[in-house]
Amino acid sequence: MLVSTKGRYALRIMIDLAQHSNGEYVVLMDIARRQNISEKYLEGIVASLSRLGLLQAQRGRGGGYRLARAPEEYPVGEIIRSSEGHVAPVSCLKTEKIDCPQADECITLPMWRELDRRIDRFLDSVTLADLIHGTIPVEP
Repeated sequence: MLVSTKGRYALRIMIDLAQHSNGEYVVLMDIARRQNISEKYLEGIVASLSRLGLLQAQRGRGGGYRLARAPEEYPVGEIIRSSEGHVAPVSCLKTEKIDCPQADECITLPMWRELDRRIDRFLDSVTLADLIHGTIPVEP
């Protein structure tokens, strides 16, 4: 499993907005400056997050971006999947239908499925608020 730059930056954008918006719209240039990421690169990511309803966008004077919900209502898994699609530990699990000629005989497939389930469960158990406050849930 490898989260791409796009997925990591999407998460950083959401964290930045959670920390700096206070309900107000934040200009993309300010996010780019704080995160040291190209504004041009961020434009595509925020457009996608806005289309999916994770962000609210406003054009013009006083415009920018803000979270559509409270930080505790954003599971990290939702943010990563919104920019990455399904993040699977092995390529055969990237899509709903397993398209592998070895799938019926693969004795490792149940293990990969369980790992995939655990990754999703963990990512969905962590919220933006958890990241901001450093309260990442840890399983015993």
